[in-house]
Amino acid sequence: MTLELRGTGFAVRDASRPLLVLGPSLGTSAAALWADVVPLLAAEADLLGWDLPGHGASPAPAGPSTTVEEIADAVLGLIDDAQAERGDPGAPVWYAGDSAGGAVGLQLLLDAPDRFAGAALISTGARIGTPEGWEERAALVEQAGTPTQVIGSTERWFAPGFVEREPQVVTRLLASLQTADRHGYAAVCRALAAFDVRTRLGEIATPLVAVAGSDDRPTPVSSLAAIAAGARRARLRVLEGVAHLPPAEDPEAVAAILRELLAGRLGASDPERAAAGFAVRREVLGDAHVDRAIGATSATTAEFQDLITRYAWGEIWTRPGIDRRMRSAVTLTALVAGGHWAELEMHLRAALRNGLSPAEIREILLQTAIYCSVPSANHAFGIADRVLGEDGEAAR
Repeated sequence: MTLELRGTGFAVRDASRPLLVLGPSLGTSAAALWADVVPLLAAEADLLGWDLPGHGASPAPAGPSTTVEEIADAVLGLIDDAQAERGDPGAPVWYAGDSAGGAVGLQLLLDAPDRFAGAALISTGARIGTPEGWEERAALVEQAGTPTQVIGSTERWFAPGFVEREPQVVTRLLASLQTADRHGYAAVCRALAAFDVRTRLGEIATPLVAVAGSDDRPTPVSSLAAIAAGARRARLRVLEGVAHLPPAEDPEAVAAILRELLAGRLGASDPERAAAGFAVRREVLGDAHVDRAIGATSATTAEFQDLITRYAWGEIWTRPGIDRRMRSAVTLTALVAGGHWAELEMHLRAALRNGLSPAEIREILLQTAIYCSVPSANHAFGIADRVLGEDGEAAR
C-alpha cells in the first residue's frame, strides 16, 4: 500500500524562486521544527515542509511498519505536486532535513539524485542508533503512547540551558511529540531500525553540507563527519552549543547555512577538494587509520579535520608535480627535523604504502642524521625499527 504523507506549503509561489524542501525529526512536525527558520528564508525561497507518518498533518500508516525508502518516495510525490503548482515539474530542488528527515534526505540523494541541486543533512547519520534500540522504543510507544518519550526526548533534543532559555520553543516541540500518533511514531522507529546506507555514501555526488550540533548525543559530530567524508562533494559544519534540533535551537545559523546552499556559496571547489583529499588520505594512510580519525571527530576537532583534508590532502598531496614516493621522502625528512614523532610513525607506514622500500627509508633517515642532527635521527631510527619490524617482509 502506498504511504500517504502531507506537506505544509510555508511559502510556495512560482518557479522564479528556488524550492527548498524541509524534513522533520522523529517526534516533531515540520511546522514545529522549522517555525523559526521559515520567516528568515521566506523572502528568498519557496519552502515546502513535510510530515512523517502519524506526525503533524500526515495520517498514520496503514500497517505497523514502513521504510525510509517508502517515506522518501512519498516525499518525492509531494515535491511533484508542489512543482506542478509552481510550474517547474522535474526541475532540481534543494533539501534540508533533521535526524529522521536527514536520513530520508540521504535516501532521496541515492534514489533520485537528478532531482536535487543540493542538500543540508542536519543531526543525522547514514545509520542512527541500533536496530535493537529502535525496536524496543517502537514496542514501548506502540503500547503506551508518545508521552513516554517526553523526558528522554527533552534530554536528547536540547543542549544544556536551552530548556530554561527558550521554554516556548521547547513547549511547541514537545506538544508535537505528544500529539504524534503512536503507531506512526513506532513505524518510523522501525524504518530507522532497518536504515543503513553507510556503504553507499560514495554514490552521493550531490553537493551537500553535513550540519552537526556540538552537544548532540544521538547523532554526534562523528556521525556527520562520516557523511562528509563518504559523500563525494560534502562539507562539515559544526554548530556550537547546539544538540539534536539545530533548526529550533539556532535558527539563525541554520538559515545562514541554507542561504549559502541556495546561493551556491558553499563552494564547488571545496567539496571537490575535500572529496579528492579523502580519497588520497585513504590511499596513503589506509582505511583503518582514516576511519579511526573520522570516528574520533568531535566538535573541537571537526574544523581542523576538514582543514587538513581539504588542504593538506586535497590541495598538496594531489598535486602532480612530484610522485607520492617523493612526497613521502620529503615528509619523513620534515617530520624528523621538526621532532614530530607520532606523525613520523604514521608516515613511515604511509611511505611503505607509497612504494618506498625499507632500504630507501633507512637511507632517508641516514641523510637526516647529517642535516637534522644525530640525536633526531637516532630517535627516528628507533621508531622506524618498530614500524618496519611489524611486517616481516618490510623488515627484510
